[in-house]
Amino acid sequence: MHSPRLPRIGTYSAWRDTARQLAMAGVPAHQVDWGLSDNPKSMFDRPLPSEQGQITVPASFADLTRSLIPERNGRGMTLAYTLLTRLQDTSGLLSNRADPHVAEARDIAKSVHRDLHKMHAFVRFREATPQHSQASQRRTFVSWFEPDHRIEEPVADFFVNRFGDMDWKIITPEVTVTYLDRSLTLKAVASSRPDLDDPLEQLWGTYYASIFNPARLKPNAMRAEMPRKYWKNLPEARLIPGLIAGARARTTAMQDANATTPSLHLARRVDQTPRRTPEASVQTDLTRLSSDLSTCTRCPLHGPATQAVSGEGPTDAPLMIVGEQPSDQEDISGRPFVGPAGQLFDRIAQQAGLNRKAAYVTNAVKHFKFIQRGKRRIHDRPAITEVDACRWWLERELLTVNPDLVLAMGAIALHALTGDGSRVLKRRGGTERTRDGRPLLVTLHPSCLLRLPESQARDRATEDFRNDLVHAVEMLRVRAG
Repeated sequence: MHSPRLPRIGTYSAWRDTARQLAMAGVPAHQVDWGLSDNPKSMFDRPLPSEQGQITVPASFADLTRSLIPERNGRGMTLAYTLLTRLQDTSGLLSNRADPHVAEARDIAKSVHRDLHKMHAFVRFREATPQHSQASQRRTFVSWFEPDHRIEEPVADFFVNRFGDMDWKIITPEVTVTYLDRSLTLKAVASSRPDLDDPLEQLWGTYYASIFNPARLKPNAMRAEMPRKYWKNLPEARLIPGLIAGARARTTAMQDANATTPSLHLARRVDQTPRRTPEASVQTDLTRLSSDLSTCTRCPLHGPATQAVSGEGPTDAPLMIVGEQPSDQEDISGRPFVGPAGQLFDRIAQQAGLNRKAAYVTNAVKHFKFIQRGKRRIHDRPAITEVDACRWWLERELLTVNPDLVLAMGAIALHALTGDGSRVLKRRGGTERTRDGRPLLVTLHPSCLLRLPESQARDRATEDFRNDLVHAVEMLRVRAG
């Protein structure tokens, strides 16, 4: 029996190296007792064997194991090694969802992803005494969180990217994550909940109570999204029982109140407001659309992503530019077309005479889909089911903006807009129709230009892309008369 004991910090890397060594020596899964360094070893523990031969795994296995190793009870480590040994004989194992080991692994990964999402949402920082020299002018914050799984390492980069402009510390019962003077450290140390009183919490509670709408109260839905176990760390949670208890009385008071008479100034403005046509009456306000999008759970991408990225631009823009999905930078900033591909688009659009500020820019998929590799998040192509789920939002943007021309950049955008994302290179530069009959111009996504390694091919593709944008400008000019 082998009893590898892994460190609390660097667990995944240690598991990967140890599992590779055991698997290459042909050690079966039932002869390995996985655990952390503070777990007692088996009395029959044997030293690790020397490596022999080689092992192969599909690329998706690394992503799956990153979601299994943090599992709280250690079952994830055992299951990951079981799959590793079985993959040496069954190459397509991970695609068989009916397999009991694969099904269990997916359930554990889903639970870990849910825990990551809850930590993103329910960490609450309170301001604390700075731990650095006053010259840095950086404020310091501290938070307490109790995760279900050991997710402190995989979640740390999220908070560095989101709160890189301040110093902070996240304390959990097992690990303390510290970001001080732009340096991230993790220490495996047992901790208890610190005193986290903050003078701003009373102000926040007053604001939270003022925006509480009793007419839209759905306690079951609220508890599903914000389980009670997180309430003790949320300053607004202490108000929730009282707000729920008084919801019916407040709703009744709102219903009984007489409608107020509008001021003369407001009445004149209402009279002067143009009457909307029946078609316009179904249009959705972009601000409301963006707010609704922030709570979207129509597909699984909302879980690991930082936030939904809505479109931006004039409501009456004559041109709507549709990309594929947010990039890493756009997922963090919450704005479309600000990453490397968006910056390249801006440069080429300026050369083509296309004014981006006069266009409405958005993506076919609103959440960033990625593969975590170390500290990097690598772009992953959205599945067709995810594109179709997100089309609901794209169609409402089209209805709201009502553009004269739509520019589809890339296969994902083309599928969302026409139902067919194939043969993009052959269709590039051509004009088609969207699902609802709007004029559409097909072009490549600027990220394709960035991925071309050969300079001559990249120059030709860039010139074609520039010509497509010139064509779009000419089409708009013709339609404007």
